[in-house]
Amino acid sequence: MNVNVIPCLSDNYSYCVVDPETKKVVIVDPAEFDAVDSFLEKNNLSLDFILNTHHHGDHVDGNQSLKKKYNCKIVGFAPDHNRIPGIDILLDDGQIWEFANTEVEVHHVPGHTSGHIFYYFKKNNLAFVGDVVFSLGCGRIFEGTYEEMFASVDQIRKLPPQTKVFCGHEYTKSNLAFCMSVDPDNDDLKKRATEIESLRRQNKPTIPTTISMELKTNIFFRLDDLAVRKSLSLNNATDLEVFTKLRKLKDNF
Repeated sequence: MNVNVIPCLSDNYSYCVVDPETKKVVIVDPAEFDAVDSFLEKNNLSLDFILNTHHHGDHVDGNQSLKKKYNCKIVGFAPDHNRIPGIDILLDDGQIWEFANTEVEVHHVPGHTSGHIFYYFKKNNLAFVGDVVFSLGCGRIFEGTYEEMFASVDQIRKLPPQTKVFCGHEYTKSNLAFCMSVDPDNDDLKKRATEIESLRRQNKPTIPTTISMELKTNIFFRLDDLAVRKSLSLNNATDLEVFTKLRKLKDNF
């Protein structure tokens, strides 16, 4: 699968997934019509499917206009069907959806929203995670509990290390600052800071990241790390307690 990053709005990313054999095309989370349509036109691509991770406007606002122009099918979480504009294909947690002879796993990951899902192209090592996990961070909790968000992040954290992770926003630089404030002596984090600074100076995306990279540097993936726990004065806390403290600190960072 070929994955193309499409910058949208101020800091959103939509993704265009093209199967090189069948030429079938998917757009993940079209934040807006114009940017996505421009990319498709420029690359002489049609559009077969839209995959939505959740119902927020900055992930679905391009749905209806793209569907009208390209006659594509819109895919989303069945229990959230009333909030996904133009939805055609309703999927449930644990279901397999086939795209261009490739199996795509659907996983329910509530917390950011109650109906959030992520799409896992297992054979291709690709995960489209919306706003649950970011490079060096995780999403805010709007419709769920800390317990739900903790479990959702943990689902993604346990994917194979080589999995490429595509998230919904360019939040890496601000997430880096928070990670550094908690874990300033992490050599992997310092090295990544240099890489991130270079990419952003060139106005290039810091996405995708990988599970392997996040396990080394994302403090929301490193709840059992003694350095993180010591920084928070939570040496003997549960992982959930560490996660909750981190999320509350990040909300006010």
